[in-house]
Amino acid sequence: MAAGRPLLCLAAVALAFLVSSSEAWRLATPPPLPVLPIPSAAQLKWQQREVIMFFHFGMNTFTDSEWGTGTEDPSLFRPAGLNATQWMDAARAAGASLAILVAKHHDGFCLWPSAYTAHSVRASPWLGGHGDVVAEFVGAASARGVDAGIYLSPWDRHDEQYGKEVAYNEYYEAQLHELLTGSVSQYGSVSEIWFDGAKGKNATNMTYHFQEWFQTVKQLQRSINIFSDDGPDVRWVGDEKGFAGTTCWSTVNRSMITIGEAGIEKYLNEGDQRGSDWVPPECDVSIRPGRFWHKNETAKPLSQLLEIYYNSVGRNCVLLLNAPPNSTGLVEDADVARLREFGEAIATIFGTDLAAGSSARASSERGGRRRGGFAARNVLDGRDDTYWAPTAEDGRRNGYWIELRRPPASAAFNVVRIQEHVALGQRVERHEVYVDGAPVANGTTVGHKRLHRLPRAVAGRTVRIWITAAPRGPPLLSAVGLHHDPFVAEDAM
Repeated sequence: MAAGRPLLCLAAVALAFLVSSSEAWRLATPPPLPVLPIPSAAQLKWQQREVIMFFHFGMNTFTDSEWGTGTEDPSLFRPAGLNATQWMDAARAAGASLAILVAKHHDGFCLWPSAYTAHSVRASPWLGGHGDVVAEFVGAASARGVDAGIYLSPWDRHDEQYGKEVAYNEYYEAQLHELLTGSVSQYGSVSEIWFDGAKGKNATNMTYHFQEWFQTVKQLQRSINIFSDDGPDVRWVGDEKGFAGTTCWSTVNRSMITIGEAGIEKYLNEGDQRGSDWVPPECDVSIRPGRFWHKNETAKPLSQLLEIYYNSVGRNCVLLLNAPPNSTGLVEDADVARLREFGEAIATIFGTDLAAGSSARASSERGGRRRGGFAARNVLDGRDDTYWAPTAEDGRRNGYWIELRRPPASAAFNVVRIQEHVALGQRVERHEVYVDGAPVANGTTVGHKRLHRLPRAVAGRTVRIWITAAPRGPPLLSAVGLHHDPFVAEDAM
């Protein structure tokens, strides 16, 4: 009997370990249910980019135009020093991880040797007619670690089939295949493709088969994001100033949007709280007055670019910043310098989080201190996959709150950053910010990121975010950050 006791003890220890382990697993708190609709993995990756680049380059570059006529002679296209690697260096300097090329604008001139038209680089003197700007672009992007995107204008002022519904839609589909399957050159993966409904008032009437195009694109490149007025993945923000609405939902009802139709700008700018489709907005704006390069134009000042950043990225959007290469085929040195200045300014402002070292508490915490809980401190860990979640019962009448308590003698801040865990849906409808009990900022939606610039820097010990109760469910916050912006004068924000 004595010899059997060690075995019995070992069995008891093993049983106790298994019981305690199973109890620990049972005590883990599951995440809350998502609030539909929710983003796809590709949409989440796109949102986290925050700043991306556009390069408008083509026949208009050589004719000093914004919208060409389609009658231009291909011999005009002769960039003597085209260097797409320089473009990508400019993009990286601005902090961009994705760059989109205008492969064909409204004049119909194609920057790749399309088999379906003679109006392309093949007919130009550039590289003896053997050049391919798209190939140069995607090759340089890959070499610099930048993802590539394409804009293919539906409006084509050159092609004689334009206006013939079946013939032109077949032509356009064929060019989509060329660009997305690499039948002309190995273009590889494309992360975003741009469609729009832009055309002149007196343009030939034309019915675009957008739905056929969208399905073709998804068939050819499954993880691509499609941009248009109504997505399906990314929507136009409704203006070309780079500003989203002060209220900005990632959700819309796509059935309410017709691509190219006037009068939908406000709906696109603000989104729809009751929208059934997740189609977040992209803010497109050029660093110069025009989209294409014009010798007499210069880049916007840093202060204006930062204003655009706060009103795009800081309002739940991705900023698409256009930098037009010149007729030599290079981004102007002054423009590159401005892009670098912009990227460095963003890094200066947001590279240091003045909330670091703070403690956090909240109106409640889902799961309490159990393993797998959703503690208030999660907003300070710098991770996208962790977040604070209150209990379902908390705040239904008086709202929810989360509070940071900063260490003594903490530095002053003038920017408050709030981020939702949008992987489970967008929820916040209204919020307020208090520093040491005094209100300093308020707003409606948050989404991926909301940035509040304060009228003056404050060095308070406690920062509280109050969120109103909402039918979309309890808020899920992944981050609360505090920053100092040295590039703006006090009371100018």
